[in-house]
Amino acid sequence: MNETLFSQIQGLFERTYAQVGINLEDCLIDSRRCGQLSRLAGANARELSELARTFLRRADDQLYVGIYYSRWLIEQLERHDPRAGLSDRNIRSLIAFVEEINHALHAALQFKKSEREIASEEFARNLELQARVDTYLVLLLFVAFFRKTQKVSRTDRRWLRFHLFAAENPGAFRSLNLRNRYLETTELAARYTEFLDTLNAMRRLEEIRAFRSLDYGAKKTRVLALPGKKIAHFDHARQRQRRK
Repeated sequence: MNETLFSQIQGLFERTYAQVGINLEDCLIDSRRCGQLSRLAGANARELSELARTFLRRADDQLYVGIYYSRWLIEQLERHDPRAGLSDRNIRSLIAFVEEINHALHAALQFKKSEREIASEEFARNLELQARVDTYLVLLLFVAFFRKTQKVSRTDRRWLRFHLFAAENPGAFRSLNLRNRYLETTELAARYTEFLDTLNAMRRLEEIRAFRSLDYGAKKTRVLALPGKKIAHFDHARQRQRRK
């Protein structure tokens, strides 16, 4: 039986990090269930993308996961299968598709390591930062597959980075917390992936495995300590603190 795009991406993440122990495709939910869980999640959930969402719930010391993809997103990926090539027609849909699998997988792995504060802001930011980093690496693999040299050009990287980082608009959120969450994690991921681009394949694998094992605070400290240009969001935050 042919593997689905979903199972291939889950398998890639598990080979990179660790086995999650379940088939995450079994966690897919329909639009009716998505609506129910969105209402239970509160006001902030209404601001999140309607194209794809991951829901996490803890009950009786068990983690329950629901992954939702809109019919429109699935149709786009079926019509423009990224396994046949990446383009402006499918890259945004692929990003959303990969990020939700990544959220679910890392949430499950953290839960297996006895992380129980799944409703905390730090947990949410940790998942978001990790997803941005991992999705960038997945996109690189897709692009490299269709290059005769198996190498990704600077032009390719600029194109990927535009869609994954620059095209994001955290300022569109009405919620200050969501706005700050997505602004911070997007900027951290953009800076960290620039660093990853300087490493060879073996060193990069070692680095991302070590990075994944860190909590959110340690991840942020790791990125901010990297050499190179300052991250504007944090530079402005420091200036505000000094003025106070």
